Amino acid sequence: MLRDYFINKIEKAIEQAVAANKLGQMTEYAKGTLSVEKPKNPEFGDFAVNVSSLARSAKIAPPMIANAIVEFVEKEDNEYSVIGGFINFKAGNSLLINLVDEIFTKNKDFGRPENIEKEKIILEYISANPTGPFHIGHGRWAAMGSALANLLKFYGHDVYQEFYINDAGSQIQKLGRSLIIRVKQELGENIDFPEDEIERKNYYPGDYLIPVAKQFLAVRPEIKSAADLDNIDLQVYCDFAKDYEEKVQRDLLDNFRVSFDKFYSELSLHNSGKVEECVQKLRDSGKIYNNEGAEWFKSSDYGDDQDRVIKKADGSNTYLTADIAYHIDKLQRGFDRMINIWGADHHGYVARVKASIEALGYNPDKLEVLLGQLVNLVINGNEVRMGKRKNMVTLEDLIDEVGVDATRFWMSMRNIDTTLDFDIELAKTKSDENPVFYVQYAHARACSIIRNATNDRVDTETGKTTPAVLSESQFNDLIANFDKNLMNLTITDARKLILKLEEFKSLIVSSAQARQVYTICRYVQELAAEFHSFYNSTRVITDDVELTKARLSLVWAFKTVLANALDILAVSAPERM
Repeated sequence: MLRDYFINKIEKAIEQAVAANKLGQMTEYAKGTLSVEKPKNPEFGDFAVNVSSLARSAKIAPPMIANAIVEFVEKEDNEYSVIGGFINFKAGNSLLINLVDEIFTKNKDFGRPENIEKEKIILEYISANPTGPFHIGHGRWAAMGSALANLLKFYGHDVYQEFYINDAGSQIQKLGRSLIIRVKQELGENIDFPEDEIERKNYYPGDYLIPVAKQFLAVRPEIKSAADLDNIDLQVYCDFAKDYEEKVQRDLLDNFRVSFDKFYSELSLHNSGKVEECVQKLRDSGKIYNNEGAEWFKSSDYGDDQDRVIKKADGSNTYLTADIAYHIDKLQRGFDRMINIWGADHHGYVARVKASIEALGYNPDKLEVLLGQLVNLVINGNEVRMGKRKNMVTLEDLIDEVGVDATRFWMSMRNIDTTLDFDIELAKTKSDENPVFYVQYAHARACSIIRNATNDRVDTETGKTTPAVLSESQFNDLIANFDKNLMNLTITDARKLILKLEEFKSLIVSSAQARQVYTICRYVQELAAEFHSFYNSTRVITDDVELTKARLSLVWAFKTVLANALDILAVSAPERM
């Protein structure tokens, strides 16, 4: 990476300057104390480092320090300049040309770091109840979670994606009771959900259970009337509705390009005995005490703000009890790190889960929780309250409205801890104001340039045919056997574009380490802007075949890097639009 190249040059020069007694009273330098930044004025250079902090030990003015260091820098064809306490760096042509060559050499692996500390990571996200359709908040976790998995895999980690099915609580009984009402309605019985608000909370009155009821009757042709339902146990309805909704959710995830390695059932966790096993371990280690018939976990001993109930007075478990067992199960499966994406309303839950991990003898720092904010739907500049616009309540409705690509891109565009305003109308437009269209159009434009260079062109007015600049075989040979010396012909025109392509390497490292995917969205927009600027100011297909080859090589390099970035977001890179 150019940042690393630059700082390594500076640090080596500092050590040489210290050894030559050129930095005043400074006798040694600790590497890693200086950082690289981008100058506010790009005319100063590509990168800069502020050496003013060295004045404490050198006892001389920062400009003198900077000038002394630059004297020892191996400059090659790069440019170094000093402004105050800043050393500015401008990459020379050889570095830029080598970068383009690296893209051709690595292709789909360009940007993938080497020699990282690989971890086995389990990434859990969405984990919705199997009691109804995904809402748009689930859509944000789906898009960001799967993109984060792609990013971490590209970085080099071993990533396992898991969906925790909350199928062991009272909500499944609630689902079964709701299905009974819908089935009876399908059989013509005059019945409806309770009007009393308190009683109504024991049901799911959504219309989405109507097709479930129809399917239930379709597979049970012996049921002719409501009387035939008397001998059917509630659990039958619960299981049928749960299985149906799980399939609906999984089908939608497939369509949304989200793939889990495992759907982990909470019910199976209980049935395996692992929940009670964890409770007993806490008892045996003295981490549980009784109060008013309930069993309390001493989570305050491990940083939680208060102790937590894990067994109610009636002997039933709380939600926390199963979650403790689930996270211990993850660790017992050999994962080095657990990353969870939870809603912001789970903020207080993090400390108690970490407390349980520590109490059971594991490192609580192995758990990372990303807390996400909500999604606001915006139509014609106005925020739409959830549930007020029927066609915009579920994730499926949103995808039907704007498409998979737009939904995924928009859902990932902001940092996870920031509320997202999803502009429905803008997401559907085919204009530069729509970020996903703008980015995809840049890729399609690059593909179009390559097609125009390798296909005969016919003047629609005269009918005259202009032969292709390169045949397809010649272009393929250009890509397969890239001659980096070609870049000397157009390096000045493409400087800013090449620097933006190089940025992808440091972006992958910083984004993976910070667990951020919105930075990828921002990058592809900036990269697309640089390409559009390059295209508008530079004629790619010219009468000079060698110059055309050089610029086509840049177009291919851009297309490759952009496709790599979009692949992380699981957003398509179209060849035509």
